[in-house]
Amino acid sequence: MTENKFDILPLLDYIDPSSVDYSTWAEVGMALKHEGYSVNDWESWSAKDPERYHNGECDKKWNTFDGSASPVTGATITQLAKNSGWQPHSAEENDFIGWDDSFVATDIDKGYKIVNTDYVVGQEVKAPSNWNPAQEITEYLKTLFDPGDIIGYVNSGYEQKHGESVKWLPDKGVYTKTAGEIIDGLRRNKGDIGAVMGDPNSKCGAWIRFNPLDGKGVKNDNVIDFKYALVESDSMGIEQQNEILRKLELPIATLTYSGSRSLHAVIRVDAQNYPQYQERVDYLYKIVEKNGLRVDKQNKNPSRLTRLPGFERQEKKQFLIAKNIGKKSWEEWEEYVEDMNDNLPEMENMSDLFDKPIVLAPELISGILRQGHKMLISGPSKAGKSFSLIQLAIAIAEGWKWFGFNCHQGKVLYVNLELDDRSAKKRFVDIYNTIGRGHKNVSNIDVWNLRGKTSPMDKLAPKLIRRAEKADYKAVIIDPIYKVLTGDENNAHDMSLFVNQFDLIATELKCSVIYAHHHSKGSQGGKNSMDRSSGSGVFARDPDAILDLIELPVEEERYMQRVNQAICNVYDLAIKRFNPMYDEVGIDDRFSEKQMTHHLMAAMNKLPNGQQLLKQINEQRTLAVEAMRQATAWRLEGTLREFPKFKSVNAWFQYPIHVLDDTLQDIKLEEDPTAKWKKGTKKANQSRSEKAQQELEEAFNILSENGGAVDINAVADYLEIARKTVYGRVGKSDKFLVEDGTIRKK
Repeated sequence: MTENKFDILPLLDYIDPSSVDYSTWAEVGMALKHEGYSVNDWESWSAKDPERYHNGECDKKWNTFDGSASPVTGATITQLAKNSGWQPHSAEENDFIGWDDSFVATDIDKGYKIVNTDYVVGQEVKAPSNWNPAQEITEYLKTLFDPGDIIGYVNSGYEQKHGESVKWLPDKGVYTKTAGEIIDGLRRNKGDIGAVMGDPNSKCGAWIRFNPLDGKGVKNDNVIDFKYALVESDSMGIEQQNEILRKLELPIATLTYSGSRSLHAVIRVDAQNYPQYQERVDYLYKIVEKNGLRVDKQNKNPSRLTRLPGFERQEKKQFLIAKNIGKKSWEEWEEYVEDMNDNLPEMENMSDLFDKPIVLAPELISGILRQGHKMLISGPSKAGKSFSLIQLAIAIAEGWKWFGFNCHQGKVLYVNLELDDRSAKKRFVDIYNTIGRGHKNVSNIDVWNLRGKTSPMDKLAPKLIRRAEKADYKAVIIDPIYKVLTGDENNAHDMSLFVNQFDLIATELKCSVIYAHHHSKGSQGGKNSMDRSSGSGVFARDPDAILDLIELPVEEERYMQRVNQAICNVYDLAIKRFNPMYDEVGIDDRFSEKQMTHHLMAAMNKLPNGQQLLKQINEQRTLAVEAMRQATAWRLEGTLREFPKFKSVNAWFQYPIHVLDDTLQDIKLEEDPTAKWKKGTKKANQSRSEKAQQELEEAFNILSENGGAVDINAVADYLEIARKTVYGRVGKSDKFLVEDGTIRKK
């Protein structure tokens, strides 16, 4: 096998030779030979089926594999392994550790170093001075099994030759007797092992399966209780193995000398089922390998054999070294390991507190947020939270202001969990164009489009960190968080675990983490800004900065003023564009629709195509009026950990950006949702049905490309309502209809 070539030998562990037919068995051999492996590799795998395995058969067959125009390749083994549950791991997805992966070469876990192998000198393994085979077996069985447990043992085998060397492999053995029967038989027969367990073969020694069986076979499916796992390694001397195993404080039930180069440690895992067994063995092997012992991964299966003390093997005794050492249970040991490797910083003495100035993290958003800290933006549906986050990403990338606050320029990652990639790009383009200051530093923005491909935050965070660790981001913006929310939003414990992932990202990447969350139900006017977010109070306590958007009750008179000004602006720009020689517009005239209408007519009448231009200008006027009518007014308030409270900021959300407007400062919020001011607003005069139709139209216009159809699920996600509710709204609409799960205009 060439260096750096994908190693297919571990895949053979997924393929049970007893489950394949003769043809498939031969194809495995052909594939191994084609890929450059040896006959010994094929023979080792074949020997796992002792009922059909015959010594020497692989050698004979191997010599007939002389090549073919259509050879059987390693792909055959790969496919057989996939059919049995193996899954390939790409370089981008290796944060999930496979059942047969080795942990030594991975750097996923940075800690878990308990033993300094540089100082391991070894702990002597002493053979018993008065070796009593029957007593060894009895002590071993009493330690691992209950009297009624059915056990599987093997004390005979067959030779396997590898050149000049000979290896003894176990037969299928006995798997119908209980531990109690063996112990009682040894007692009644005064220690005569042959009379109870069959005559031993001193050349091969004896084996035992370390988990109880059902008495019907010796496969994983026959294991009835996942009590133990096996740790076996021959990567260093016996004494060094002994010292490391003990220093790890492993919950070792039995520690046995194998009669050869390794110790066999049977570890208490006490798993409830096979999946938990796999999980715990993965964890166990990871810790052991992190501390210097390269583990034989073939021993992962719960039905594997380990060496049974009380037997001789090649003139060496298999004996019990120790029992019930280390921690008492799996839970106690796991807690010990985690406590030893909590990655917490050391405690710091304050004796030099005044020796030098304290340099704080630089401000990412002046007066609001420092780099490496967390910020939450909360608000109700349709506050334009996502648009504000994109506007913030642009402000950081370009070094512009955001809601009037200066932003420190740098790279930013926008994690898009909701929009398809083209819609996300269009939002960035629309916001850039509306701001109208160019896009010189757009290369500072990275977007990670994960719609339909995301995972819970605890799984997403490590992937994000791995991909972004060399990018030097100043901020990571995650939008929206409900797509990656784990646990109950109203459960403080669940939400603490959830927001801890933001801490992990901020700490590992040394950047700010910014995300949005929605308001709780009910009136928000009488609440503090930190208390408006939905769900657990964790959202009010965890971020370093909480910015909250709350809608302002705007009177019709103020809407009319904005409409009037929009019309005046359209007319003024039209005059300057089409008839720049017309100079009769005074300063005060620019604030009067009546005066600007007069000037527009006068200016256009002097042009030969004036009437045609008036038609275009009126179309622009209609669009401007509609934009003003659809705009909503918002107040941004904040609760800050690092900075003093700032004066509230007022703005119109005028698609697709928030536009500051200090004149809104005089509007007061009302705690009572039935306050009188609502009678004078335009929205208060709308029925709930009319408002629902307006929201539907707004969602369609935002999500549609050039007026084309929009997927109904996208509309439901945008409005944060159920799919059936969208169907209901479309059914009442005179503008839209639904066809094949999409909404289009009539």
